[in-house]
Amino acid sequence: MNESDFWNNQKNSSKIISECNTLKNILKEFNDLKNKIEEHIEMLQLLKENNDIELQQLLQEETKNIEKELDHITTILLLNKEYDKNDALLEIHPGAGGTESCDWANMLKRMYIRWCENQNFKYEILEELPGEEAGIKSFSMLIHGTYAYGYLKNERGVHRLIRISPFDSGGRRHTSFAAVLVTPYMEENIEIEIKESDIRVDIYRSSGCGGQGVNTTDSAVRITHLPTKIVVTCQNERSQIQNKAKALEVLKNKLYQLELDKQNEKRNETRENESAINFGSQIRTYTMCPYTLVKDHRTNIEVNDVEKVLDGKLEPFINASLKGGI
Repeated sequence: MNESDFWNNQKNSSKIISECNTLKNILKEFNDLKNKIEEHIEMLQLLKENNDIELQQLLQEETKNIEKELDHITTILLLNKEYDKNDALLEIHPGAGGTESCDWANMLKRMYIRWCENQNFKYEILEELPGEEAGIKSFSMLIHGTYAYGYLKNERGVHRLIRISPFDSGGRRHTSFAAVLVTPYMEENIEIEIKESDIRVDIYRSSGCGGQGVNTTDSAVRITHLPTKIVVTCQNERSQIQNKAKALEVLKNKLYQLELDKQNEKRNETRENESAINFGSQIRTYTMCPYTLVKDHRTNIEVNDVEKVLDGKLEPFINASLKGGI
C-alpha cells in the first residue's frame, strides 16, 4: 500500500485495502481476546483470596463470552485453503416439483443475500429467471468479500424443505429440493482460450428488477459452452456488450474450476450427487412442519429456529463444516 503506483489500478487497490482491513479486524479481535483472558486470570486470583459470589457469577458469564470469541477466531484460522480468500460465485437451481421447488429456490436466494448483508459483503446478481407462477427457475450471483468462498464452499449441495405448502389448497405437507453450487471466483486474468466455434451466444430481454433500460432492450446474454455444456447467463449490466463480457468472465472461471477438478480428481462424486436434486442427496433439511428444525446431515448440527436460519444466520453450519474438514 506504500508503493507509489498503488492507486494506478483502482480495482486491485480496493481489493487490497479490503483484505488489509479484514486482517486488521482479525488481529484486533485476537488482541482484545488476549487482554480479556489476562484480565480473567487476574480476577480468578482475586477470587481465590476472596470468595465473592458476584465476582464468581461475573467470571462465569465472561467465560462463556471468551469461549464464543475463541470459537470465532478458530474458524477464521481454518480458512487457509488455496482459494478460501476469493470471492464466490453462487448459483441456485430448483429440483423437481414445479412451483414448490421454484419458491424454495427463491427462499434460499433471500437467505444467502441476507447472509451477505450480515457479513457486510457486496454482491452482484448476474442472472435471475423467474418461475412461471412463483419463485425462480435459476439464479446466480457474485459475492465480493475476503473469505467469501471459504465461508460458503460447504454450502454446495442439495437443500431440502419440508412445510405445509402455501400453494396447496388442501393444506398438505410438501417436500421441495434445490441445488446450491459454489465456486471460487478468480479476479485475475485466467489464461483459458475460448474459441468462438465452441460457444453459442443467445440474446434475450432482461427480466426481474432493475433500473431504467432493464426489460426494454434485448441486452441479457446467455453463453453455452458446447464441449462442456456449461451455461452462463448475465443480465445485470446495462448493455449487451457488458453482459457478454461478464458472462465470458464467469465462463472462464467455471472452465478453470473444471480443469482444477480434473487435475485434482476431486468433486466427481459431488457432481454426480448434484445431478439428482431429490430425496436422499440433500446435505441439509429445513423442516417447518410438523416441528421446526434445520439439520445438517454432514455435521449433525441442529438449529430449532428455522426463520432465523432463513434470515441468513448460517454461522453454526459454516463453523461446524469448517471444523469438521468437509
